[in-house]
Amino acid sequence: MTDHETRADVSGAAPSVSTTPIPPPVPPRRSGGGRWILLCLVLGLIVFGGGYWYFHRPPEAAAPQAAAAPPPMPVTVSKPLVQQITEWDEFTGQFEAVDSVEIRARVSGYLDTIGFDDGQMVNKGDLLFVIDPRPFQITLSSAQSALNSANARLQLAKQQLERAQKLKQSDFTPQSTLDQRQQEMLSAAADAQVAQAAINSAQLNLDFTHITAPISGRIGAHQVSIGNLINGGETGTTTLLTTIVSLDPIRLVFDMPESDFLAYQRRAAEGKMLSKRESDITVEARLMDETDWTLKGKLDFVNNAVDRGSGTIRARAVFPNSNLLITPGQFGRIRIPGSEPHDAILIPDAAIVSDQSQKIVMTVSADGTVVPKPIRPGPSYQGLRIVRSGLKGDETIIIDGLLRARPGAKVVPQPGKIEIQPEG
Repeated sequence: MTDHETRADVSGAAPSVSTTPIPPPVPPRRSGGGRWILLCLVLGLIVFGGGYWYFHRPPEAAAPQAAAAPPPMPVTVSKPLVQQITEWDEFTGQFEAVDSVEIRARVSGYLDTIGFDDGQMVNKGDLLFVIDPRPFQITLSSAQSALNSANARLQLAKQQLERAQKLKQSDFTPQSTLDQRQQEMLSAAADAQVAQAAINSAQLNLDFTHITAPISGRIGAHQVSIGNLINGGETGTTTLLTTIVSLDPIRLVFDMPESDFLAYQRRAAEGKMLSKRESDITVEARLMDETDWTLKGKLDFVNNAVDRGSGTIRARAVFPNSNLLITPGQFGRIRIPGSEPHDAILIPDAAIVSDQSQKIVMTVSADGTVVPKPIRPGPSYQGLRIVRSGLKGDETIIIDGLLRARPGAKVVPQPGKIEIQPEG
């Protein structure tokens, strides 16, 4: 029995037969709301589980894992070098001759002889130039003749005076005659003296025609050739013939800043120098192509006033030059002791860091921590820097690897050594 037949029987109506085909039943469509409910339920469970874990997580998971700290960096360290030293103040100066002479003629005439080679060493008294002596020999001969004449008149005057004195004793001549003879004798004696002075002058001029070296040293080039007329004399424009400079010993002249001069005076006044006299101060010098201080000498002069324009005071030292290596006009370096021997703290310049106006060295504590220390550096000494203050000498300072050291950071100290650089 079909469904239609069943419904007909139940209603009690007569059954009827339908000729229209009945379509098959369509299954009911599932609603989309259930899918969203399921998704929300899953998300809720996830949020609930995350919140539960967050509030009940273990302590070691409370904070994110920190980034691993970098390992300590290696640096080279050393104790400061403590050594007894003498501090030196260095200056640049110029050598000059102790004696320098311009050779000029005392008399005029034609140059007859040159007795040296240009640039050679000469000794005091060596013949350098000869001016034609013949005119001066003639003058000398004339003066000698005048002296002979004066002596003859003097002799006659003496004889006449003696005669008059004898006659006066016998009263055969008046007193006036005796007085006259006395005056004639005195006048003749004066004429003889004038003639002798003329001879001395002529002889001196003749001697001046032979020009000799007044000092020992090196002679320059001759400025006048043989045959030229030389203008000589005591005043006026005279002809320069050549020059001579002494070489042994030799001086080094230099200018010292006022500040250094004042510091030296204060140290001397405080008794921190061995002597207050300049002549007792030993100094050292070297030529511009040398690295060793090969010259040993004495400070022999300090000027009596500071130059107002430059603010410096001039000083000089004298050095032996037995090998004649140094020539006047050369430049050199000189150093003067700035203190007595004392213990100084020395560090390399590479260990010093500049922080604005401060100078700092990086020290390493016992646990390897970098600790900066301000210092007051002094002058350089044989490749190292003198530390005036800031260090005691027992610190461990970084001498290499400063770029890897930061204040407060840890480092791995590796032993190093500070050494004085040998001169030269």
